[in-house]
Amino acid sequence: MTQAIPKLMTFDEFLEWKPENGRYELHNGAIVEMSNPTGKHSVVAGFQAIEFGLEIRRLQLPYFIPKECTIKLDDTGYNPDVIVLDKQAVEANESRWERESVITRGDSIKLVVEVVSTNWRDDYAHKMIDYEALGIGEYWIVDYLGLGGSRYIGSPKQPTLSVYQLVDGEYQIRLFRGSDRIDLAVFPELDLTAQQIFNGG
Repeated sequence: MTQAIPKLMTFDEFLEWKPENGRYELHNGAIVEMSNPTGKHSVVAGFQAIEFGLEIRRLQLPYFIPKECTIKLDDTGYNPDVIVLDKQAVEANESRWERESVITRGDSIKLVVEVVSTNWRDDYAHKMIDYEALGIGEYWIVDYLGLGGSRYIGSPKQPTLSVYQLVDGEYQIRLFRGSDRIDLAVFPELDLTAQQIFNGG
């Protein structure tokens, strides 16, 4: 469950205010307290980070996966569940990274993942629109409980991995379920099914 805190802030004010404990995002100037992830949510996100990290090492790709990261878009700041960053792009273009762990450019991000919880509308609507506008090449929504609206995951609802890939400035969407093998632009050789991701391994 998310809870809005009734005071509008700039992104910089938000970073200065943000406490060490708790999980907060900034949505169009409004501070939103995010619920703590469940154990399963953490397992699903952690599994993906491990699999992506192993693939980065195996292929010796110039990418990394930070433990924390805030994506800045005007007066909005998102903290994704998993993010894969391009090391060279971050070093060349992200002046706020070293002191604040802030990313401001879509071309610094190879892949961003949101694992769905009760705030599924943010993942399917707001974040999708914002990530597309920032030019993030690949965005995953991992809905391992099938919580999203029927217009996003179909009916009857079922666990669904939505993969958004940027083509000519717009996201093209593909849905994966059950034993479907995931087709990634970033890690094309990674051999995982949707169910493996939903199970966290």
